[in-house]
Amino acid sequence: QVQLVESGGGSVQAGDSMRLSCAVSGRTFSSLAMGWFRQSPGKEREFVSRISSSGGVTDYADSVKGRFTISRDNAKNMGYLQMNSLKPEDMAVYYCAAGWTASWSARNYNFWGQGTQVTVSS
Repeated sequence: QVQLVESGGGSVQAGDSMRLSCAVSGRTFSSLAMGWFRQSPGKEREFVSRISSSGGVTDYADSVKGRFTISRDNAKNMGYLQMNSLKPEDMAVYYCAAGWTASWSARNYNFWGQGTQVTVSS
C-alpha cells in the first residue's frame, strides 16, 4: 500500500515563494513516477508537473514553467514542488500523485494525497 501526504500549503502574497512536500509511504517509492496537480473551484484538476522515478526527467505545464521546480529524494521517500513568483491564478488545492508512468494525465496515477490548499493574494 502506498500513501501520500502533502504539506507546506498556506497563504502567501503574490510574488512570494512556497515549497510543497509530499511524504510517500511504501518501499516502492523509488520505482514510482510522481506528479503534481492542482484544482481550483469550478475547474477540472490540471497537470502542474511530473518527475520520473529516478528524478532524471521532469516536465511542467506552460503556466508554471520557469517558476516551479519539481524534485524528489528517493532516500527519504519525499517529493517536492518549489513554487516561486506565485500568482493569484496559482491559487488552488495542490495534489501529489504517484504511479508507474510519469504522465500529464491524472488518470495514469494510482495513488493520491489528500491535497493542500495554496492561497495567493494580490
